Amino acid sequence: MSVVDDGRDTVPSAPDRKREQRGWVWYDWANQVFPTTVTTVFGALYLTAVAADAALADTATNGPNPCPEKADGSTNKLVDCQIDLFGWHFQAGSLWGYLLAAATIVQVLIVPLLAAIADRTQHKKRMLAFTAFGGSLACALMVFVSGTNWQLGSILFILANIGWGASVVIYYSFIPEIATADERDALSTRGWAFGYLGGGVALALQLVVYLMHDSLGLTEGNAAQIAFLTSGLWWAAFTLIPLRRLKDHQRPHGTEHGPGGVVRGGFRELVDTVKLAKAYPLTLAFLGTYLIYTDGIATVANVSAQYGSEELGFEDTVLISTILIVQFVAFLGGVLHGLVARRFGAKRTIMMSLAVWVVVIGAAYFVQAGQAMQFYLLAVGIGLVLGGTNALSRSLYSQMVPPGKEAQYFSIYEISERATSWMGPLLFASVAGATGSYRPAIISLVIFFFVGLVLMFFVPVRRAIRAVGNPEPSVL
Repeated sequence: MSVVDDGRDTVPSAPDRKREQRGWVWYDWANQVFPTTVTTVFGALYLTAVAADAALADTATNGPNPCPEKADGSTNKLVDCQIDLFGWHFQAGSLWGYLLAAATIVQVLIVPLLAAIADRTQHKKRMLAFTAFGGSLACALMVFVSGTNWQLGSILFILANIGWGASVVIYYSFIPEIATADERDALSTRGWAFGYLGGGVALALQLVVYLMHDSLGLTEGNAAQIAFLTSGLWWAAFTLIPLRRLKDHQRPHGTEHGPGGVVRGGFRELVDTVKLAKAYPLTLAFLGTYLIYTDGIATVANVSAQYGSEELGFEDTVLISTILIVQFVAFLGGVLHGLVARRFGAKRTIMMSLAVWVVVIGAAYFVQAGQAMQFYLLAVGIGLVLGGTNALSRSLYSQMVPPGKEAQYFSIYEISERATSWMGPLLFASVAGATGSYRPAIISLVIFFFVGLVLMFFVPVRRAIRAVGNPEPSVL
């Protein structure tokens, strides 16, 4: 296979690059079903309901009555019912929040080591298969979560989340190996757009089953179980495409053999990378800037349904429709960002996108209660910038990663994002609590995009790329 010199051992020739790139984007299509269907929609609804049913069935929890009645004799099983975990009692409605936090902590502990092993062994394709199929299997097995067994659901969700997080990091690390400096923006935005389209298609099909469950002879719980099963199968089936196209491109960094040796080598690789990171402060400067505005993006995505429900009074049908609008418009937004970046470069396009975010969040403040069309237009605005901002950030960061350390640096990229993701929700909740309204809470999120825009202006991107020894793209 002929190669071109792009600062790494083996960047494939143009025909081979195109073949791998066409396969690579399919993993965005494959894996997006997990965060869209399981994490955003069905996981929270179903596991919380199972936990509440468990509390009702367990008379040993919280004394003789796990669900104490209020003064008027009523009971809210999500708020009043308590479940037990190793002697710790908490509200059934709080399970999902604790579960997301636990899954994040476990990822922070495990994913960097897996990424270091991927870099050390350079068996990235094999590890992508292991993590993707492991995560998709755990996701599919959630079909067996029923009755009161919320513990099984929690374990499977955490395992699926680990598989998803680790596979995404390894998947990102292929970018510098299969694309030249000038190809990465187009590749990343195409993949991100394709991912939103795939997640939207899968969710739309699953929502058809969910909304028609009565006519199909199913309960809401059965429909959710089917969504878990089909999500796992979708994830696994479409992962086969990139696995057929992608190749391992670099030589191993170590010579360890056996599980114990590989793990010890992974720890050594991780320690070396942490030490090396201090030598590239400009890469860290970009990462710090990214963490600020991506926290704003994640917060908007996570609280938009709450804003629509609590502040604007919309029914679930409007909120579900809004999720689908965002998914499909984000596909167009990703493609658009790629076209704009080709003309103006990734850094300038990210700055334009952040400016649009400021306008969109400002517009959210003025959406009137009950005006669904205004809310849909807001969803269109969010969709246009949602995928493209992160996609170009991914490709731009790949330019600043030292050769041979791709998986580890992308693990830092992903884990840091999760570690700082509490800032936006904290600000939103604090402002809402202090003012008694979600309108000032939503407008307060503008600060993340404005600060990110200002800091991005001052990040010397070309110097950062040169500092790690990578070739510079022609347009930045």
